Amino acid sequence: MSRNISAIPKIPELNRRILFTALMLVVYRLGVYVPTPGIDPEQISKLFEQTRGTIFDILNLFSGGALEQASVFALGVMPYITSSIIMSLLVKAFPTLEAMQKEGEAGRRKINQYSRYGTVLICIIQGFMLAITLEGGLGLGASVVNEPGWVFRFTTVITLTAGSLFIMWIGEQIAERGIGNGISLIIAASIMARIPSGLWDIVRLIETGEMTVFGVLILFGFLALVIGAIVYVERSYRKIPVQYPRRVVGRKVYGGQSSHLPLKVNTAGVIPPIFASSLLIFPATILTFINVPALKDISDLFLQDIVIHNLIYAGLIIFFAYFYTAVIYNPDDLAENLRKNGGFVPGIRPGKKTAEYIDKILGRITFIGAVYIAVVCVLPSILQTKPFNLPFFFGGTSLLIVVGVTLDTVQQIESFLITHSYEGFIRKRGMKGPRRYGI
Repeated sequence: MSRNISAIPKIPELNRRILFTALMLVVYRLGVYVPTPGIDPEQISKLFEQTRGTIFDILNLFSGGALEQASVFALGVMPYITSSIIMSLLVKAFPTLEAMQKEGEAGRRKINQYSRYGTVLICIIQGFMLAITLEGGLGLGASVVNEPGWVFRFTTVITLTAGSLFIMWIGEQIAERGIGNGISLIIAASIMARIPSGLWDIVRLIETGEMTVFGVLILFGFLALVIGAIVYVERSYRKIPVQYPRRVVGRKVYGGQSSHLPLKVNTAGVIPPIFASSLLIFPATILTFINVPALKDISDLFLQDIVIHNLIYAGLIIFFAYFYTAVIYNPDDLAENLRKNGGFVPGIRPGKKTAEYIDKILGRITFIGAVYIAVVCVLPSILQTKPFNLPFFFGGTSLLIVVGVTLDTVQQIESFLITHSYEGFIRKRGMKGPRRYGI
């Protein structure tokens, strides 16, 4: 790894990608502090101090503090993620969309375009509801809007929609011209932006005597163990052995080598908690904004009752772990590709039997991965309640996203370095290689 790090400055293309990614993230963070027109930033900051532990606090975390600043980026990337979830479900429900997705790059572009249209619609709905909520002072009766009315609502909807679409564009540009998954990096950057304030809160607790230095050491030790467990599971694979038969062509013998099919234990990565958070926040947001006592009680039950919230959240995580794994892995296609290339799993007949075997293994490791994600995401919130009362300022979801995105980005950088080393070997041998580096 140290050799790989030292090789990074020697690769101009990789340096440009890393620099481009960093600049795009800086642009995103600067946009967090651009206020929405017609809102008093100081007043809304005071109001958010009174809404800790509510849905606004959760939305503020994923927006990187943009909601607390009443920024043009207040909606964050959640509308795009929600639209992507809905589109993924529709693709599985309608054969026409599923066939379109299998058309290749052109089909995927159409699906992505539909997701963008859905993002605009969701942004308009959420932007209008947020404008109404701001006019009502977040339900606390305070005045944060200078001139309430339809002009303010229309301006706010347009501004917030444009801001969310701009974030979506930044994420796509990072994925295309930078390094790593753009949307995931933006979410991770939003979470990591809260680290300084979290550390300051710990210092404040030590000064007031609510925490001791020994308690802080225990807290950081526990976080180190959790991070170590996340890294271990994220790097774990289930290797299915694959054998290729020998072929005799003239006087030469080809093939006969053994290989394996690697299946990650956590196949879905950080997608399940992101999707689960988005799906849990979106209806709860609507219920919160609608001024109906019965619906508000339902919203409070979903978000503030720790037992019900964690049960629903864990259930959604497990569902999306299986759902996303089914989207990216098709056992029938894997078995068919092995058969076409002459490979087979020892002791398993090629074709349908191989597909059934892969599906069985995939189901088992997906269950392990899903339970692991659910435990990591739910455990810190449980430890925050009685009788533990541990002051975790970053939940398990935040920790999993940050560590998972970091590992994914590092892996892409390593792949880039391996590709560069391979191309350098080709050039040394006097062979003609590709002119551009790829990931």
